[in-house]
Amino acid sequence: MIFNKDTAKKTAEVLLEANAIKLSPKAPFTWASGWKSPIYCDNRIILSFPAIRYFVKKTMAKHIEDTYGKPDAIAGVATGAIGIGMLVAEVLDLPFIYVRPEAKGHGRKNQIEGYIEEGKTVVVVEDLISTGKSSLKAVEALRAANVTVKGMVAIFTYGFQVSKDNFEKENVLLHTLGSYDSLLEQALHTNYITKEELETLTEWNTNPSEWDIV
Repeated sequence: MIFNKDTAKKTAEVLLEANAIKLSPKAPFTWASGWKSPIYCDNRIILSFPAIRYFVKKTMAKHIEDTYGKPDAIAGVATGAIGIGMLVAEVLDLPFIYVRPEAKGHGRKNQIEGYIEEGKTVVVVEDLISTGKSSLKAVEALRAANVTVKGMVAIFTYGFQVSKDNFEKENVLLHTLGSYDSLLEQALHTNYITKEELETLTEWNTNPSEWDIV
């Protein structure tokens, strides 16, 4: 769920301002999963804009404290959320760790990078939620290390039903700064998309795995 409507509106504004969101209904992107998509989100680009990254880190830090209470550490999901996760940890004056998709095949063969003791609590920071599978793999790794996950925060979610089901199944609380619906509302308001494109983007979101341009 989003933290609140005002935050969602502002998040949509800054993501569009930074061109972190690419909308292309007539020439869809192909995701790694093979899904055809009229939208592509790259939140890593916000790190290049000081005012925008300041808004994101301060807002995320405040909502973490208000929603989950201050954890013992912040855990970022590699690689997209390492930067923003570290910034949030800095605001909260907390240790930072990050979690790889899988353990390294060499060296110390770590999956969790950084230092955290067993029994400590973390809030996981993610940049983007699609199906939620990669994000939840990080939670699985932390739990396997006997670290308590209080919840997860992300900058943006596509709001797929499959992601809601996955988080519920794994009993993980998820809050996001922005959402797909708020993004479309802002994009239409600023004439970033047309009403016809809005219909396409709305249709895609209801069944993304089967969607393709006609």
